[in-house]
Amino acid sequence: MAFPRITAAIIVILLISSLALVTIGSIAYLGPQLVHGGNVQHADGTIVAISPNMNFVLKMADGQTLHFECSQRCHLEEAHMARHLREKAHTDIYYVQQAGHVLDAIDVD
Repeated sequence: MAFPRITAAIIVILLISSLALVTIGSIAYLGPQLVHGGNVQHADGTIVAISPNMNFVLKMADGQTLHFECSQRCHLEEAHMARHLREKAHTDIYYVQQAGHVLDAIDVD
């Protein structure tokens, strides 16, 4: 009688684990779009320079650099960005491309 109970426990654990992974994956994929809108893009790398008006340069892993203008929400993260610059920490940028190929940073993490 112990074998069916063990099998049932394993199936329940596998079911809960698979549902958790699907939920976490969905949130990771759809989260930025739900928060910032459908036309938000993502870039990641290291912040290499921040100007006095909070515009900044991001160097990506492939060596490419992107220049971002800081939006209002981005200005609220000034201390966070300065720490990432100082520590050369990996940084995720969520941005919208405006007219004239201007990259408007919405969220910096």
